Amino acid sequence: MTDTHDDAAADLLIKEVDDDLRQDQLNMLWKKHGGLLTAAAVAVVLAVAAYQGWSAWDAKQRQASSLHYAEAGALLEQGRKDEAAEVLGKLETEGTKGYRLLAELRLADLRQQQGDFAGAATLYQKLAADSGVDRVYRDMASIRAAYLTLDSADPAALDKAMEPLAQESSSWRHSAREIQALTALRRGDTARAADLFAKIAEDAAAPQGLRARAAEMMAVTGQRSRS
Repeated sequence: MTDTHDDAAADLLIKEVDDDLRQDQLNMLWKKHGGLLTAAAVAVVLAVAAYQGWSAWDAKQRQASSLHYAEAGALLEQGRKDEAAEVLGKLETEGTKGYRLLAELRLADLRQQQGDFAGAATLYQKLAADSGVDRVYRDMASIRAAYLTLDSADPAALDKAMEPLAQESSSWRHSAREIQALTALRRGDTARAADLFAKIAEDAAAPQGLRARAAEMMAVTGQRSRS
């Protein structure tokens, strides 16, 4: 029994010594690094507070942009296009990223409806050149700008600009090829125009309206479908 009692007392003593040593080590660490630990803790608290503050601000900005966009839509429904354009113009510069894009597209479409084709084309070109916008929207803007400037832009330059979008991998290849075909006609290159129209007319993946227009233009150029 004595041995057992002695062993238990020894274990208790060892544990107390270990605890004392551990506490001493912690005290030494705190004295040496306490300032850094306190600074780190404060930094974490400030970072959390900053993130929460930013999240609240971002939510408020998004809500404001949403309300302005809805306001512009309501004004358009009422036929108050000038007022709607003013709201969209403000949203284009001050709104959150997604709503800036929507405002630019809506404003360009509005200017086109009002017959301001040059103004609409300028907006689309600006959007197409914005590297901060997703590629799909930039490509769409390039296509729309090209259609609006078919009669005024240099046909060779327009044809070259459409080349990347006319590739088989492009979702916009049908429209890009139609634009290229029309620029070819402007240059008097009937053979190239007919070839491009044929590609569109014979592509089952092309929208029906585009295929129909392409078939009509092939007839104008004196060519027949190869299918």
